[in-house]
Amino acid sequence: MGTMTDPSEWRAMRSTRVIIVNYRTAELVIDCLRTLDPEVRSEADCRVVVVDNASGDGSVEKLRAAIAAENWTWAEVLSLEINGGFAAGNNAAFRPLLKSSTPPDYFHLLNPDTYIHPGAVTRLIDYLEAHSAVGIVGSRLENPDGTPQSSAFRFHGVLSEFERGLRLGLATRLLCRWMVAPPTRGETHPTDWVNGASMMIRREVLESIGLFDEGFFLYFEETDFCQRAKRAGWPSWFVPESRVVHLEGRSTGVTGAERARKRLPAYYLASRRRYFRKHHGAGYEFSANLAHLIAYSFWRARKWLQRKPNQDPPHYLRDMFLHTFWLK
Repeated sequence: MGTMTDPSEWRAMRSTRVIIVNYRTAELVIDCLRTLDPEVRSEADCRVVVVDNASGDGSVEKLRAAIAAENWTWAEVLSLEINGGFAAGNNAAFRPLLKSSTPPDYFHLLNPDTYIHPGAVTRLIDYLEAHSAVGIVGSRLENPDGTPQSSAFRFHGVLSEFERGLRLGLATRLLCRWMVAPPTRGETHPTDWVNGASMMIRREVLESIGLFDEGFFLYFEETDFCQRAKRAGWPSWFVPESRVVHLEGRSTGVTGAERARKRLPAYYLASRRRYFRKHHGAGYEFSANLAHLIAYSFWRARKWLQRKPNQDPPHYLRDMFLHTFWLK
C-alpha cells in the first residue's frame, strides 16, 4: 500500500468537495454547515456543494439566505428540478466537478442530518493521502450521546439475511462472520462498505467505475458502489478517528427512532431487490428472501409466545412476502 510521509505536503496540495443532498431538511443542513465552517477553513482547498433535490418547500431560498448571512463563501447550492433520489443528487454534483479543469482529489458525502466533530473531514483526507491503494473511507457515526451507530458493514448474503431475520443469540454467535452490521470496532480496519451518511471517495474511483447507479432511489446505493469499487481493486476502510454525529432517521424516517412507526417505503424494498439481482442474480435474491422470511417468521412466533410487543415497521412480513413472490 503506497504511503506519503510529509503531512504538510498533503495539505498544501489536496482538494476536497463535500456534497450534501437535501430534500426538505434545510434547517438540518444549516446546522451541519455551521459545524463544517472551521473544518473547511482549515483546509487549503475545501468547498461544500448542497444539492437540493427539488424540495419545493423554500429550501433553496433558506439555504442561500443562510449562506449569505453567515458569509460561507465556501458553500453553494445546486438546485435540481427533479428528485431522483440520493444517487442522482450526488451524481448531479459529481459530473461538473469531474469535468472541470481542476477536479477535486476527494469527494466527501455527508447527510443533512449530521454534524461533525472537529477534525472529522481532515482525518478522512489524511487517511486517503497516506494510503494510495484505499478508495473509500467512512467515519464513525455516533448518536448525540456519543454511543456508536453501525458504520462499517459486510455485504448482504443468504446467511446474513437468515441471521438478521432470526435475531437469536446462539444463531448470531454462530453466524457472526456474516452479520451485515457487526459491533463497532475502535481501530481503523478494512470493511466491505461504509455508511453513506459520511463517506469519502477518491476521485480515481469514480473515474474507474463510474458514478452512483441511479436505479437506486434511496438505500443500497452506497452498498452497490462499494461492491463495484472493491471488485475494481479499490477497498473501503473504516476510520473511527473521524467522528460524525448522525441524527439517524431524521431525514427519511425509515431508520433510527422513527423506523418502527412507519411502513417501509416501496423504494427501500425495490433498492434491496435491485442490489441482490444486480450482484448475484434473481435466484440468489429469492434464496436470500426465503431465508429471511423463514427466520423472521420464527422470530415473530417467538415474540408472540413471549407476549412481547412488535417493534418492526407495520406490515413488514407482508411487504417482504409480496416483494419476494409477486412484485417484480
